[in-house]
Amino acid sequence: MRRDVFQAISDPTRRAIINLIAKETLNLNTVAEKFEISRPAISKHIKILTECGLITIRTEGRERFCEARLERLEAVSEWANQYNRFWNDKLDALQLHLSENGKSRKELKNKENEK
Repeated sequence: MRRDVFQAISDPTRRAIINLIAKETLNLNTVAEKFEISRPAISKHIKILTECGLITIRTEGRERFCEARLERLEAVSEWANQYNRFWNDKLDALQLHLSENGKSRKELKNKENEK
């Protein structure tokens, strides 16, 4: 089953695993030691991350190492950016409205003070 990168990052443990191995390549036992959940649970998370292409497993002798492949997170960035543009447009419009409204209030106060 080919999984979606959004499914991978939906879980806090998987996000923590990604953060951990993004800094350095680690063997599976070292990854498992960093968490307070069972080794089989970590293996399941690693499998999901592998299936969605965020990590690869490299074997050296008897050791298996997790390497980050974070290029796949670009899809998440592109998806989030569309909402970033949306909110920036809304906030720009709000700022314009408030600045125009603020000018109107200042003008009214100045007229009241002149009386």
